[in-house]
Amino acid sequence: MVDGRSLEAWLPENWRRVLTTRAAIGLALAVALLSVATAVFNIGVEPAYDPLDPFIPDIVQRTARFTGAVTGFLMVASALALRRGLRVGWWATTLLLPLTAAQGFLQVSQYSVPLIALSLISIPILLLTRDHFTKPLSLNTTQIAAGAALVGVQAYGTIGAYALRGEFDGIDTLLDAFYFTLITSSTVGYGDVTPHLDSTEGQLFTMSVLVLGVSSFGLAVGVLVGPAIQTRIAKTLGKMTESELELLNEHVLVLGYGELTEPIVDELAANDREFVVVTTNHDAADALSDEDVPVVTADPSDESPLHRAKIERAAAILVATNQDAQDAFTILTARQLAPETRIVAAATDRENTRKLERAGADVVISPALLGGHLLVRSALGGDDSDVIDRILSDE
Repeated sequence: MVDGRSLEAWLPENWRRVLTTRAAIGLALAVALLSVATAVFNIGVEPAYDPLDPFIPDIVQRTARFTGAVTGFLMVASALALRRGLRVGWWATTLLLPLTAAQGFLQVSQYSVPLIALSLISIPILLLTRDHFTKPLSLNTTQIAAGAALVGVQAYGTIGAYALRGEFDGIDTLLDAFYFTLITSSTVGYGDVTPHLDSTEGQLFTMSVLVLGVSSFGLAVGVLVGPAIQTRIAKTLGKMTESELELLNEHVLVLGYGELTEPIVDELAANDREFVVVTTNHDAADALSDEDVPVVTADPSDESPLHRAKIERAAAILVATNQDAQDAFTILTARQLAPETRIVAAATDRENTRKLERAGADVVISPALLGGHLLVRSALGGDDSDVIDRILSDE
């Protein structure tokens, strides 16, 4: 409650959406890190007396401690998918949270209590934010094939090794077969599971698993990890990642960059306001990126980059470069994509003010005209001294 009113009455709907979404992502990531930390800490540590210890077999306790780290890393992946707004990330996190709680319970350790509590607290928050994660997982045919190849090779090796277990030393169960396939295809090869020296069939099968495993792993790295590396390079070159763009909401969209835009960016940054600059100026994009200013390097008069910059979620749009003609095209596009969003523009030539208004700007300001009015008012003893001092300040 704030001054007798609820938080919902103070915060706009969009802000509540952002806060709850970020809370769900933050909790998922916290559970992931806590799951890994708890599992690592509990491995090899004899917990203090627990009343559940007699009822849970020792093998179950030890298995839960080892698999907790694996679940934690899976939770990290699902949290990253949540950050991108992916529906599959929501489903994965929804399924993994009860699992982390169950693993913490089965570890029979007082050190697992925070993991259990945080997992249970996160579940209702995640359920409440279901409608916030709607983006489908877009995988092309090559990526799907690469993932299927990894799964297929592991299945082929596991089933084949178990069927040929008589030709191997150390394979008695499906778990042994899975273990053999994993260490063979990953080229680890500890040597504890090997085909009989006189078994041609076992040796040929082992070679097939090795070749197929290495090939599928190399393909998966190139196809699945490659786009992530490209995204990182794109960010280095002054572009925002798709995951960052997905989180934009109630931001200010600055279209174009020039001498008039510099003070706008400085003012937005000084007020800690979320904003994005869309510009074709690569030098400006590099400089802004070095200052951690979010940039989309593209033509602001094109529809595609404006959609990427989430123009439909923008709280306001600012257009202020040195080229009124280009600004007019930019305003036309922005008005078409965001008919209800307020657009403010700056006209380099005062004669173009009406033209920018007809293009769709709600407010058009002429810096030259405004500067003239302020200087005259200041000279005549007007009360705009604070504004004048701020404009003329070296800072």
